[in-house]
Amino acid sequence: MIDKFGIIKKPLFTEKSQVAKSQNNEFIFEVDRRANKLEIKEAVQALFGVKVKDVRTSIKKPEVKLRKGQKTLTKKVKKAVVKLEEGQTIS
Repeated sequence: MIDKFGIIKKPLFTEKSQVAKSQNNEFIFEVDRRANKLEIKEAVQALFGVKVKDVRTSIKKPEVKLRKGQKTLTKKVKKAVVKLEEGQTIS
């Protein structure tokens, strides 16, 4: 089992995540690839003191990027969309 404080790496702030936050009370985090939905839910509840309604996850595949003429791959990233109960928020 993974440490609760090591599961969530960072929040993702994009235009899409800001719309999800304001309209659907959803927050998007980059999480450890080994974490499952239950562990992510428990980590968010422990870190922020909120009640989680739903967790959806997706894995972003590596992309080919050019650096100084060399092809390199970006890392795999696991994202979690966490929906909070009504009236709950993360400041």
